[in-house]
Order: sequence, then structure tokens, then C-alpha cells
Amino acid sequence: MSENNENRDVFDAVADPTRRQLIRLLSEAEELPLHELTPHFQMGRTAVSKHLTILKEAGLVVDRKVGRETRFRLNASPLQEIQDWVAYYTQFWSTNMLRLKQLLEEEEE
Repeated sequence: MSENNENRDVFDAVADPTRRQLIRLLSEAEELPLHELTPHFQMGRTAVSKHLTILKEAGLVVDRKVGRETRFRLNASPLQEIQDWVAYYTQFWSTNMLRLKQLLEEEEE
């Protein structure tokens, strides 16, 4: 995908452990520049920057220029899509486990 593509799938964006850690770090701070994020990873600034770009394409990260540095902050609203998906399957499994429990209780009788 191109760097200007802001339609990256949020599930794709959070699939990588590095990006999940970036989300966590950004959730704990109002905003952070790249040079404060990079030491948390065993990779260079360019690699961390590429991960931030993917998060930005998914709408999970917003950046702004302050002088010569770019600061990043979390936009958690796209995570609602994941929450909705998980909630559906939570309900699915709860319903099916209740049915299983009822069947097992009927067999005991």
C-alpha cells in the first residue's frame, strides 16, 4: 500500500506485535516523538517509522510537526471495529456454551 493510503485494515495494523506495543506506548502518553519511541524496540528509527506509517494509514496514529520533529499520538477510535468483532464472537460463544450446558443437563436427567 502507498504511504498516502489511509484505508489500511485496522486488523492488519494491529496484527504485528511491534505495532501493538507502539499503540500501548502511545496510549500511555499524550504524544511522543520518534526518538522517544525507538529505544523501546530492537530496531532502528526507520523500521519504527514504517510501523508508525502503517498505524497512521489505519487511522490509529495521528502525527503533527513541532519544529523539526514529528510527534505521534494515538487515535483509539478505529479500535472500536475490533471491539465490535470480538463482542460478536463473545456473544456467539456464550450462547453456544449455554446451549451445551443445557444439553448436558438434559442428558443427566
